[in-house]
Amino acid sequence: MQFTKWHGLGNDFIIINEGAAPGADYHKLALATCDRNFGIGADGLVVLGPSDLADFKMRIFNSDGSEADMCGNATRCVARYLYETGLTAKTVFTLDTLAGIITPELFFEDGRVRIVKVNMGEPRLTRENIPMTGNAGEQAVNMPLVAEGQTYQFTAVSMGNPHCVIFVNDVDNINLAAIGPKIETNEMFPKKTNVEFIQIVDRHTLKMRVWERGAGITKACGTGACAALVAAVLNGHTEREATVRLDGGDLFITWADDNHIYKSGPAVEVFRGEFLL
Repeated sequence: MQFTKWHGLGNDFIIINEGAAPGADYHKLALATCDRNFGIGADGLVVLGPSDLADFKMRIFNSDGSEADMCGNATRCVARYLYETGLTAKTVFTLDTLAGIITPELFFEDGRVRIVKVNMGEPRLTRENIPMTGNAGEQAVNMPLVAEGQTYQFTAVSMGNPHCVIFVNDVDNINLAAIGPKIETNEMFPKKTNVEFIQIVDRHTLKMRVWERGAGITKACGTGACAALVAAVLNGHTEREATVRLDGGDLFITWADDNHIYKSGPAVEVFRGEFLL
């Protein structure tokens, strides 16, 4: 099976075309290929194919084999991959995902793609759309949650996938490996949740660490960075655009007047190869 390995700020993905593994069970294939000891090693497997609704269809499988609705970092990697391999000549195109149609745009410097900007769509804020338990039409802003014997105040946001955003004074002191999985599987989130711990640096800067649903601790999470800005605005912490500092690098996020979230950042190819099935 031919593959290419990419990362967006250290959040890494194996990208294959649909025909590369005909008849494959992608859930099992993700488990095999993403294993960092016995496989290629990655946070997720991305499968690309044709779509009746958009220019391409993108399916994302986490390293635990579960299928994700959306992934912002994977979207940037896919956008650059499609352009640089000649699968599209467009610099703005559409991707069909389980979270809806996503539109990436490529920006160039000296003739090379340097930044990928993605229209991530509108944030979803009601409990039914996150999804969460409780009154369907309500928002969950600055609500209490208990994990590992400690109470945290969280704000819930969906960017096509659920996020539980928690503001703390010192994000580096959070034991993410212990607390992350407890919150991910909290009964309030019937489809589990991504977990972001956020430190406010100033009105235009956030520092973030993330526990991703189905993947664990990762260097970066694009949808999580978008959710973090939305939560920060809802709680009055920041303006509507900010730099989000992640363990793998920085993303620039804007919550625009059209209510859409725009995310800008790099995408890098690491290597290509053949996985021996």
